[in-house]
Amino acid sequence: MSDLDETRLASWASAQIPGFAGPVTVTKFPGGQSNPTYRVESASGAYVLRRKPFGTILPSAHAVEREYRLIAALHPAGFPVARPYALCEDRQVIGAPFYLMEMVEGRTFWDGSLPDMAPAERTAIYEAIVDTLAALHRIDPQTVGLGDYGKPGNYFARQVERWTRQYRASQTDDLPEVEALIEFLPRTVPPQTRTSIVHGDYRIDNMIFAADRPEVLAVLDWELSTLGDPLADFSYFLMNWVTEPEGRSGVKGLAGPDTGIPTIEDMVARYCAATGQDGVPDLDWYFAYNLFRLTGIVQGIKKRMLDGNASSAQAAKTVERLPGLASTAWHFAQRAGA
Repeated sequence: MSDLDETRLASWASAQIPGFAGPVTVTKFPGGQSNPTYRVESASGAYVLRRKPFGTILPSAHAVEREYRLIAALHPAGFPVARPYALCEDRQVIGAPFYLMEMVEGRTFWDGSLPDMAPAERTAIYEAIVDTLAALHRIDPQTVGLGDYGKPGNYFARQVERWTRQYRASQTDDLPEVEALIEFLPRTVPPQTRTSIVHGDYRIDNMIFAADRPEVLAVLDWELSTLGDPLADFSYFLMNWVTEPEGRSGVKGLAGPDTGIPTIEDMVARYCAATGQDGVPDLDWYFAYNLFRLTGIVQGIKKRMLDGNASSAQAAKTVERLPGLASTAWHFAQRAGA
């Protein structure tokens, strides 16, 4: 049983999508704490639905309309995203704006250590991940109709400001490290040298791989995407190498020839070769920023949980990480000169 009106959904989809045929059965995917996501089974095949949360939400959060626009631009350009079918901005249909896209079948890896794989397979998976990110950053936003998808320049300055606002809007506690970061980060923003499409949450469990080869078939969860500094995505991906392996994306201490997980230096060299750069700057500031942003996201989940709107049973577990995230962010800020 889902929390959506299946009859209304089927009649809307039949009118919007050529070849769509009801009736439908809808099942919610586990996880996905931000925009609830569902599998839609119909007589014409399987689809995926993503909607905004029900209830009151922060103004700029959960923008499924932007997400839809982005995949609709990237799919024809040959970048691996699910095929988009239709966007519905009318809340009357299921109670919140949503869109339907193709159901991409394949493998999802929840654990970055890739247990049960041979070293060569692990290397190939990580190389596919970084190659796909480099391919995203090589796309010219203007060419695919996304020239106005974000503001040009000053990406990190705007993001620090944005996540400070989001944190304040959902603040429930007084965390001294967050206050220190809010003072330090805006003063020390590094210069931006490039602008690209930025995913915003690029990690191993946000992609679907082919069942039989190390190929990324679809990158998922574009709700934080914008135009910005590609180092935001790349440094966020590299965070895995300084994050404890707890069955999630962290691979701290696991890289090297024995496991086949490439080192952070291997990943930097491969990404730079693919994007035509001669290296990346010192990463400590970027790590502090990424953890600060994550703190803002988790704070938002905590507020929604307290308000009764969090969309996943995992929310409580995620929220427990808040003090640790803030403390680690400040550790990297200190290494960056705070």
